[in-house]
Amino acid sequence: TFLPAKGEFSFPLLLHACKAGPSVLQVPWSTGTECVAKYNFKPGTDQDLPFCKGDVLTIVGVTRDPNWYRAKNTGGREGTIPANYVQKREGVKSGGKLSLMPWFHGKITRDQAERLLYPPEAGLYLVRESTNYPGDYTLCVSCDGKVEHYRIIYHNGKLTIDEEEYFENLMQLVEHYTKDADGLCTRLVKPKLMEGTVAAQDEFSRSGWALNRKELKLLQTIGKGEFGDVMVGDYRGTRVAVKCIKNDATAQAFVAEASVMTQLRHNNLVQLLGVIVEEKGSLYIVTEYMAKGSLVDYLRSRGRTVLGGDCLLKFSLDVCEAMEYLEANNFVHRDLAARNVLVSDDNIAKVSDFGLTKEASSIQETAKLPVKWTSPEALREKRFSTKSDVWSYGILLWEIYSFGRVPYPRIPLKDVVPRVEKGYKMDAPDGCPPVVYDLMKQCWTLDAAMRPSFRMLREKLQHIRAKELYL
Repeated sequence: TFLPAKGEFSFPLLLHACKAGPSVLQVPWSTGTECVAKYNFKPGTDQDLPFCKGDVLTIVGVTRDPNWYRAKNTGGREGTIPANYVQKREGVKSGGKLSLMPWFHGKITRDQAERLLYPPEAGLYLVRESTNYPGDYTLCVSCDGKVEHYRIIYHNGKLTIDEEEYFENLMQLVEHYTKDADGLCTRLVKPKLMEGTVAAQDEFSRSGWALNRKELKLLQTIGKGEFGDVMVGDYRGTRVAVKCIKNDATAQAFVAEASVMTQLRHNNLVQLLGVIVEEKGSLYIVTEYMAKGSLVDYLRSRGRTVLGGDCLLKFSLDVCEAMEYLEANNFVHRDLAARNVLVSDDNIAKVSDFGLTKEASSIQETAKLPVKWTSPEALREKRFSTKSDVWSYGILLWEIYSFGRVPYPRIPLKDVVPRVEKGYKMDAPDGCPPVVYDLMKQCWTLDAAMRPSFRMLREKLQHIRAKELYL
């Protein structure tokens, strides 16, 4: 790469300007823009900020030369950086179309597969669900002017074509045969992408969110879920939390979660640091590490002898500010609860678990929804909105002020919804200030339109804090 002297055009930027016109250089990145280093940079003067490939930098100002910015690194050190050595970090927008397996076409017939692989091109391939053997798959490969169909047998939780090599998932299998034909008519050379899909790895790289697996050290497991493990890790000397997802179908769902997280940035949301997509099918979602764990466990383990009213109100405000940010940006969380709020080393509560978060839209399968936290209209009509998040926030307030108790104590789960729909509201937790209990009840208004907004809730909580009404 060619580094510009200050005051000169760099070669890459000059080329860019010729292609797109001079306007390219007239749109400076605004203060606060995040960017990722594409190359290592050794400073030429004391004013320059050194960095390594992959470092995240934040723009703090423009200079008179459009090729150079003032920026700071994650340690807070500031200096000038060359614009063509970094790329702007962008939110990944194509969430629904991102695919870890863009060559997987689902339920299509043999004839449809052959049409998709036309005109013939050696090593052009796709994978489909088997029509003759439900539960199995078929690898379709263009070779010598025709298409070969290889049955992928699903056996004892593993996949195989020749019953000699076995694979954990389709991604591992495809990766193996792209390196070596190993008995196939040809090695897999070029994937036939399903129309409308984008390869997840390409998109995370393009938008500046791909991390380097070699720089991530996994240290210890701190949680186990049905999808995989949550681990503490070290990324370039920083303590991080890592969701490790091995199964390809589950990993696909988590790609959507990660793409939502790239678009969100607030001090009370758990921050995504980056994503690693391994060729053999593992997905790692790397976030900031929250040392004190989930809010529900934090409340239960400390209790009212340790946590005063000021602390409970601060947690309530932290979560409310995060939700006000989501509300303003048209995102619906759908799974707000104390178990999905984490506490940092310096006692800041941050909303996490964006698995169900979507840009505001209404329909979702309700099979796995947590009944006690979900609003009646969301359970009944699958209608989700910021107002259904407000209902859940009311339940979360109750959890905070009861020090982590399970909502609707002593009411059987099957009776919760019928009673709530008739207007039942939980009593105030012991010692809960009346002004806070009043907010809970406003959140639990059956008519969703009559519930307060998160902005109104935040203003009321700030008023309660300012007037010390929580004491």
